[in-house]
Amino acid sequence: MSQICQKLITMEYIVVVLGILLLAVAVAGSILPGLPGPPLAFGGLLLIMYNDHARANMAESNYIWLIIFAIIVIIISVLDYFLPIWGTKKFGGTQAGVRGSTIGLIVGIFASFFTFASSIIIGPFIGAVAGEMMAGESKETALKSGIGSFIGFAAGTIMKVMVILAITGYFIYVLV
Repeated sequence: MSQICQKLITMEYIVVVLGILLLAVAVAGSILPGLPGPPLAFGGLLLIMYNDHARANMAESNYIWLIIFAIIVIIISVLDYFLPIWGTKKFGGTQAGVRGSTIGLIVGIFASFFTFASSIIIGPFIGAVAGEMMAGESKETALKSGIGSFIGFAAGTIMKVMVILAITGYFIYVLV
């Protein structure tokens, strides 16, 4: 019987460590496209439901925070795809600026491995400006498009980081 108890206790620790790892990857996913940060953080939160203490703490609030976080994660995940496009268009950009911003973001990610991390932030701006210039738009329109793309990217990143921090805080709360 004691071997079964030890295995269960060990499994609870493994689940907590995996949840923490998911939260760490979620932070990276708040900046890097392709890694869905908030859903990964929410996955970490769901994972610790296998911990008896955490599950009991969640049950005290009737799992309402779990439901709220699920709704917020869905909304943020959808908004994240549209904010850079919205920012580019709001500032007068065209589809060329949107495509350029996306290409700039991808190039910025790869450049950040070899240069500096700010390439991820600068890439969408440069891409939007280049896309507009290649489409024959004026420098003024191209710069506005780049600024809009940057603002959309920054707004999405800030929202994702805030949600991940809130989920992390709740994760810690239910474990303590």
